Order: sequence, then C-alpha cells, then structure tokens
Amino acid sequence: MPGEDTPRRVTRRRIRTRARLLDAAFAVFAAKGFGRVSIEEVCEAAGYSRGAFYSNFTTLDELFFALYRRRADLIASQVADALAQDGPGLDVPAAVDRVSEALLLDVDWLLVKTDFLVHAARDPAVARALLDHRARLRRAVAGRLSRARGRTGLPAVLGDADGAARAVVAAYDGVTTQLLLDKDVEAARAWLKQLLTALLTDGSRTPA
Repeated sequence: MPGEDTPRRVTRRRIRTRARLLDAAFAVFAAKGFGRVSIEEVCEAAGYSRGAFYSNFTTLDELFFALYRRRADLIASQVADALAQDGPGLDVPAAVDRVSEALLLDVDWLLVKTDFLVHAARDPAVARALLDHRARLRRAVAGRLSRARGRTGLPAVLGDADGAARAVVAAYDGVTTQLLLDKDVEAARAWLKQLLTALLTDGSRTPA
C-alpha cells in the first residue's frame, strides 16, 4: 500500500537533510569558526530553511556536537583499520605510515576540532565527549600494540602499551598545532612519521 512506504521515504529524506546540514556546517565552521556562525548561515549553506534545521537539531551546539562525533568516529575507525593490516607482529614503520595518513585528514578538520577543544574546555559535558573520543583512539592504538608485544618490543620508557598509545596521541597533538599555523600538510605528515617511529622503536631501528 502507498501509505506503508511513507515512513521509510521520510526517514531517508531526513537522513539526507541531516547529512547536508552537517556537511554545510563543517564548511562554515572551518571558514568562520564556531561561535561566529549562526543557524541561518548553516541553513543558507545547506540550502534549507530553519524548519529543516529544527527538525534535526535543537541548537547549534547540538549540531556541532553531532558533526564532531561523526568525524571522530570515522577517524577512530580509520586508525583501527590501519593498525589491523599487519599479522600477529607489527611492522612499526608501515603502521606509522598508515596511521599518519588516517590522522592527518585536512586543515579544515583540525580547525573545527580545535574549536571543539576550546568549547569543551568550558563545558564539562562536551569535555567528556572529547575525552571519550581520545580514549577510543588510545584504545585502538594500545590494543594493537598489546597484541604485538611478544613480537614487537616497545621502549621501556613508555611503560606499557597504554603509555605508548598516550605518546602517539600527544605526538599527533603537537604536530597538528604546527600544521594549523603553517598549513604544510606534507611537512607535518613527514614529521609525524619520524616522531612516531622514534617513539615506538626507541629510535634504534630503521625500516627493513
């Protein structure tokens, strides 16, 4: 019956509308910064009315949160996939190459993420979401390092696999801060690869 398909069509349409709003918001936030963007600007960029916005989000904060979570989930998945490609052991230089490619997406994402970090520093609920994302990244790295511990040694100074994972995330934070300023993606990627390889191999091994 015609009426039976209506909820499904509405659901698909709403999913498309939400996705377009998130894509438009990403571009606007990256260009102007969160806190300098209005709901009207997001709607105009997406080609929708305020009604379409309010059928998906109650506030701009909620949209920003959804946008961050969508990107954060994608990155966590990419990192986990990059680390899963070796066998029981771990080819550190090759894994570092793959993780560097997955982490360094683009400067626009880093701008939006930095805005989210500043926002989270002033809002405990948002901070918990950011901490959760960082913890998931660390778990993806630590889990893989733990599985390879018998075949791939880690520098003693890092302690356990969780300590090594924290060092990886900290190195990424430092490199991307420079990237935000000079916009040199290739230099940042090369430096991140060197830094992570040195961290995870004690700087004493070179690729085979």
